[in-house]
Amino acid sequence: MAVKTQTFPGIAPGLSRHATLAYAPAMDRRVVTHEVEDSALMLRYKDGDVAAFETLYRRHNDALYRYLLRLSRHPDTADDVFQEVWGKIIKARSSYRPTAKFTTFLYRVAHNCFIDYLRRNKRHTHALVAEPDQQPDPGDAPDLLTERSLARRRLHEALLDLPEEQRDVFLLHEEAGLSLDQIASVTDANRETVKSRLRYAVNKLRAAIDEPVETT
Repeated sequence: MAVKTQTFPGIAPGLSRHATLAYAPAMDRRVVTHEVEDSALMLRYKDGDVAAFETLYRRHNDALYRYLLRLSRHPDTADDVFQEVWGKIIKARSSYRPTAKFTTFLYRVAHNCFIDYLRRNKRHTHALVAEPDQQPDPGDAPDLLTERSLARRRLHEALLDLPEEQRDVFLLHEEAGLSLDQIASVTDANRETVKSRLRYAVNKLRAAIDEPVETT
């Protein structure tokens, strides 16, 4: 599959968006300590340091695209909103103030861009997005491979079936690694509502994965 390259005004060309679409919990990303904080990079970009933006982009573009793709369930929509989000981040650099974590700022922009996109495109259709093929481990037994494949398919289908608000909260938590308080800020909902939506989403996904296989 060809790697798409994003080009933004005033930014060095060649920034690629090549997202890994396979489901991966965000807990691994949360334990990574970056050498320079995101907000410090954004402030550097505000002062004219283009390389700081390029670092931010490479740090967050994959997770952001996965969030938008699974939220919209449509590659073209995800691509359009992805471009719009980074465009707004660029335009906002002159007025940026680190009043919250950069990820909260980024995903609030993304959330609002997606909502605006839906309002502009009332005929938006939720085409199913298939998970890409994953290379199996040669050492895995065939029955284990089948079990893993079924689990991935069930998770993917269950995620698509979630109500949009629950799917949004789940993706913000798992893909973006946001806390409940951050998600509340992004979605303009109170913390208890976010907590409830996440709990319902997780329970539905677990139930779907644990559902016994039907035999004929």
